[in-house]
Amino acid sequence: MIDKISNHIYNPISGDWGDDINDADDSFTFVLRTTNFTNIGKIDYSDVVKRNIDYKVLEKKLLKYNDIIIEKSGGSDKIPVGRVVFFDIDKSNYICNNFTSIIRCKNTLNSKYLFYYLYQNHKQNTTAYYQNKTTGIRNLQLKRYLDTDIPIPPLPQQEKIVKVLDISSALVEKQKELLKKYDLFLKSKFIEMFGDPISNPMGWEVVKLEKFTTLVSSGSTPKGGQSVYLDEGEIRFIRSQNVRMNKMSYDGIYYISEEVYTKMKRTQVQYNDVLLNITGASIGRTAIYKDKTRANVNQHVCIIRLNKQLNNVYLNYFIATDSFQNKIISNQSGATREALNFTQIKKFDIFYPPLELQNKFASIVEKVEIIKEQETKKLQHLRVLHKSLMDKAFKGEIQ
Repeated sequence: MIDKISNHIYNPISGDWGDDINDADDSFTFVLRTTNFTNIGKIDYSDVVKRNIDYKVLEKKLLKYNDIIIEKSGGSDKIPVGRVVFFDIDKSNYICNNFTSIIRCKNTLNSKYLFYYLYQNHKQNTTAYYQNKTTGIRNLQLKRYLDTDIPIPPLPQQEKIVKVLDISSALVEKQKELLKKYDLFLKSKFIEMFGDPISNPMGWEVVKLEKFTTLVSSGSTPKGGQSVYLDEGEIRFIRSQNVRMNKMSYDGIYYISEEVYTKMKRTQVQYNDVLLNITGASIGRTAIYKDKTRANVNQHVCIIRLNKQLNNVYLNYFIATDSFQNKIISNQSGATREALNFTQIKKFDIFYPPLELQNKFASIVEKVEIIKEQETKKLQHLRVLHKSLMDKAFKGEIQ
């Protein structure tokens, strides 16, 4: 059967923001915001605000286990409004804010089945057709959206579909957690071998970074700005969003022409350069450029090119430690944006353990990275499988 979603749900319940709570007030309600939405349909409960909500409001708007929460105001240039999350805890003191609404199913529609359907719609940008934009904010035309059709198989089949999708989703999340554990292992291995980069419990010699560098330089924006960026090409133009912690990301990478590249000689990246974000929210993120593809960087990324006295993998993990990251944040400067300058970078205090020990750590990292690469391919396969199952589920191909 195909029918309108609205025929199988109760009227959506709008959220509420309530009032500030007093410090001495023990009575409060947790209010979920769109900042608690993750992009995988789950709720992040780590930073939920506490608000004072009138009891008459609570009677109508308390969340119930199995509710779907939909974002009706938000989105961005690249992500449409309409994200959904599934309320999966049995608690009686949660509501959602006024940028969201609660969708609650009648007994003809499995709530998790509807959640997966709406989640897939958003991933496929379907919700973009049901949004309007006012003063930079995207608003979901919720009534119109919920008047769209959905395939509704018998409840036993809905439950089977949910079970299949839950399993495939759990496999994806388990694989992601495994990859995080490899990263945590390397961070802990660094501390085990070299100690904390601030307290220096092993008493290593401390040397200024500039002793080991042949170049410390940031990039620049090419003449003409973004108009010279290319969507395709052979020469990468690396920005701060491409420098992740301990890894490069080429999602959304721009390219530049041979002519632009030639004019920006000083900021051309070389194989094995350490790249460090020096401005903005991503300040301190660092990664090694391990690619022979030619590239350049913009003004928000610093190139650190080392001599042979310091191992670049050792330096990369040294900077990436939690304590050194905290030091970077505490030393940032700039009136309008957080920033690191070249003098600060050159004066970084770097522990100098024997180069042989540095190389040993780099060898451990290399072996773990090979394993991570294999596990990343498994994750990609599981994601493709999950997407395929989602597509099949709502085409009636899972019986």
